[in-house]
Amino acid sequence: MSEKIETGSILTGKVTGIQPYGAFVALDENTQGLVHISEITHGFVKDINEHLKVGDEVKVKVLSVDEAAGKIGLSIRATEEAPAQPAAKKQKPRKRQAAAIVQEDDGQQGFNTLKEKLQEWIEQSQR
Repeated sequence: MSEKIETGSILTGKVTGIQPYGAFVALDENTQGLVHISEITHGFVKDINEHLKVGDEVKVKVLSVDEAAGKIGLSIRATEEAPAQPAAKKQKPRKRQAAAIVQEDDGQQGFNTLKEKLQEWIEQSQR
């Protein structure tokens, strides 16, 4: 692997292959890296072929260099300015459904322990 390739550097390369998960980019005759699908452009990419084709010359930023595995992680997105975010829209408050009001037929209020209510529930279920 070439000594000159360092994390953070911006290089120009040529797309040599496209897979569903990313695009391979040759940085020189002996070195190539992978631009993961999430690093192709800002926003969602469903199909890489809509953005790149084999032979395209692209500007890439080196995200990672794994000498042991011989892998270089690249990003096209990191070399582009992020699109301007639209002004935050005021969201309408979400409507919440009102809680159901349960009427007690015995007129008691407050909390009862399970032991106090158990016999009452047994009687109600037998009716």
